[in-house]
Amino acid sequence: MVKDQMMLDRLAAAAKDGSISRRSFMNYSMAAGMTATAATGLWGTSAKAAPQRGGKFRIAQHDGNTSDSHDPGTYLSYAMICLAHTHRAYLTMINTDQTLGGDVATEWSATPDAKEWTFVLNPNATFHSGAKVTAADVLASMNHHRGEDSGSAATALLASVQEIVDNGDHSVTFKLDSPNADLPWIMPDYHLPICPANADGTLNWQSADGCGPYKLVEHEFGVGSRLVRHDEWHGEGAYFDEVEYIIINDPNARQTSLVTGDVDAVTLLENKTLGLLGRDPNIEIDNVPSASAIVMPMHSNVGPFDNNDVRMAMKLAIDREELIEKISFGAASLGNDFHHSPAMPYFPADIPQRTYDPEKAKWHLKQAGVDSVSVNLSTAESITTGAVDLAVLYSAQAKKAGIDINVVREPNDGYWSDVWLTKPFCVVSWGARPTPDVMYTLAYKDDAAWNESYWQHERFNEILLQAKAELDDAKRAEMYAEMGMISRDEGSSVIPYFPNFVYGRRKNVRHTGQLAASWQLDGARGASRWWFEG
Repeated sequence: MVKDQMMLDRLAAAAKDGSISRRSFMNYSMAAGMTATAATGLWGTSAKAAPQRGGKFRIAQHDGNTSDSHDPGTYLSYAMICLAHTHRAYLTMINTDQTLGGDVATEWSATPDAKEWTFVLNPNATFHSGAKVTAADVLASMNHHRGEDSGSAATALLASVQEIVDNGDHSVTFKLDSPNADLPWIMPDYHLPICPANADGTLNWQSADGCGPYKLVEHEFGVGSRLVRHDEWHGEGAYFDEVEYIIINDPNARQTSLVTGDVDAVTLLENKTLGLLGRDPNIEIDNVPSASAIVMPMHSNVGPFDNNDVRMAMKLAIDREELIEKISFGAASLGNDFHHSPAMPYFPADIPQRTYDPEKAKWHLKQAGVDSVSVNLSTAESITTGAVDLAVLYSAQAKKAGIDINVVREPNDGYWSDVWLTKPFCVVSWGARPTPDVMYTLAYKDDAAWNESYWQHERFNEILLQAKAELDDAKRAEMYAEMGMISRDEGSSVIPYFPNFVYGRRKNVRHTGQLAASWQLDGARGASRWWFEG
């Protein structure tokens, strides 16, 4: 029997506004006469997800390589993307509700023609070395990616930037040669963290110094990292005392580490085991629809992929619905051979969905002057859940069209340096980009460093530039629809599906319930946004 209803009412109110911990709530509730079961139920219906500080957060993550680097212009693997979002910071960020928020920049504004963008910097942003973040650091961080000789994959994203000016008032202005309404959305690109500047204006990335929520204290590429909270962090979060990343590329070993409690969270769960994991009372699964994409680029500058009829045959010889059912277990949305997800703005829903049609694929092969083709398809387990099984199933589907796909299982380590951009046909997992312009500029523009299929199309590039300058949303949507059709019918990429981000955590790891759809682990920011309960 409850002895003090007034106390329980006060406790429920405290739980709702986050001013009491679960432990204290349980103690006081039982003192007021509630059973432990009833108190747990009241906490569940009353408590706000109040972040609590403390503990060491251990994460087993996929896609770590010995060839990784701290140079942000060379970031490729998910391991470096996640680490970058933990020990470095960006001008802007993707919020948990998919909107754009501030990070090192607190506000931004544009001239009416969108050719000049000014970003005001957070005066509290501080590097782990103790120095304040200045406009000079922002200039060095951006200029590191500019110019033909930069070697950065982000060069194409900043190609329209003519000059970046230090305004002398803790703000910087980007001056563009053409309008770009998406510039603030480009700033969260994982290649563009703010790092300290050297005295000569170059970027000091070698020190691994950052201004993010956690300070890197131990690191070995392809093995793991240990970080401690940066007490001068300018943003919200950083609830854990320490964060440890452990590279486990093998999906079974990674998943086992979560089940046994050796780690607190894991990336890239095997979808085929979700039902089993879901029955474990100690594990929570996050299944987040995203604009991430599975892509199979075909090098359009080498045979047989230099013939568009062959490329069309490859696109028609894949049964996307069967792949989603058997590889993703429903945790994905259909691809249509253009890199624009339904999760992105301006999605052209009217473009007809391509379906599996081996007979039509055979017709295209005859148009190319052949009865059959034989190609190698490279893949690796660390690329995405079921990456090898996906390639094997595609190979079986394509046989009905006279296409022989030899699946080559590549080593996990070095895949991004030795296979991607090098071998003419491979499986690639792309992280989500916030807008179609960012995606197309990064990987489909004719001169993009990451034009993974080496595809060139004059009209596509012409519209891409026009769309950047178009401020009328309706007209811009029409442009992206035309680009989608060009890419679908003349492009050099097979895009089977857009997978959900599926990852897991121990039950005592909590978050607000909203998760960013830009990367695994809450936009790669789980280390700074999540906390331990109790």
